[in-house]
Amino acid sequence: MTFVTEDNKDPDDEDFFGIDWGPYLADVGESISTSTWIVPVGITKDSDSVSGTICLIKLSGGDAGGSYSLVNRITTATRVKDRTLVVRVAHN
Repeated sequence: MTFVTEDNKDPDDEDFFGIDWGPYLADVGESISTSTWIVPVGITKDSDSVSGTICLIKLSGGDAGGSYSLVNRITTATRVKDRTLVVRVAHN
């Protein structure tokens, strides 16, 4: 099963985006051990963090009209899971 989340940003925004793993983690009874973001060229990862079941990434840049697929990979005690965050960049 593929999970994709979509969000928008202005090319001048520096803002946080995230994926809530809560429902999945509740189903499997585990917690996040590590979180890694795989970020394509053209958009900038300024920082990232984990807050409970939510994996956050602070993004800046991106070209207006561009669409960027970022992958959040988490590990738990027994699993490795990926979810995709698609960020569309447009002037607001």
